[in-house]
Amino acid sequence: MKPRCATIGARRYHRLHPFHGLLHGGKCSRGQVQAWALNRYYYQAMIPIKDASLIARCEDAAVRREWRSRLVDHDGEREGDGGIARWLKLTDGLGLERGYVTSLRGLLPGTRFAVEAYVRFVREKTLLEAIASSLTEMFSPVVISERMTGMLANYDFITRETLSYFDKRPPQAQARRRFRTQLRQARTPERQNSNRRSLPHSNSNAVCCGRCWTRCTTPM
Repeated sequence: MKPRCATIGARRYHRLHPFHGLLHGGKCSRGQVQAWALNRYYYQAMIPIKDASLIARCEDAAVRREWRSRLVDHDGEREGDGGIARWLKLTDGLGLERGYVTSLRGLLPGTRFAVEAYVRFVREKTLLEAIASSLTEMFSPVVISERMTGMLANYDFITRETLSYFDKRPPQAQARRRFRTQLRQARTPERQNSNRRSLPHSNSNAVCCGRCWTRCTTPM
């Protein structure tokens, strides 16, 4: 099953969307980069909501213990810590006023629709499907490397500090460990097929957002 899921990632992960080529290649204006960061903030902010809903209906204590680390990854242990806080440092570095970002006044309707559809998918589908839809992180190291290298090389308003969010992403080994947890429970062909279908679900939301962001100019 794992090689087949890896094949799905190679074909359908959102790094293949044309928007990412533009973003990493220095083809976006400052306003478009701002719009990308502004809209992705909503996705970042909703990840712990998504994971909390998964934990709330999980009866396996071992899985709950493993999954709750994701809440810490994004919410942090204290104020100013965690992935959401680091994303706000990114939007700060791009010159966006923090209150404007967190107010969601500039959020595109398509982004809201895609993110909320992902949260609803995790809340309503089977637990295995919900877990599988979160495993796209196993494909993320490549796109993170491309993003860091491309944006630092091509935008004079981007610094390493601005992109520090991406330095803190869970390592690939962590993603593989979580993948094995989910694989052990997918013992039947029906469950395996369901899980493979779930992998691109969150990915399709990211593509939807990409299509919206490429049409943006400055969000303010």
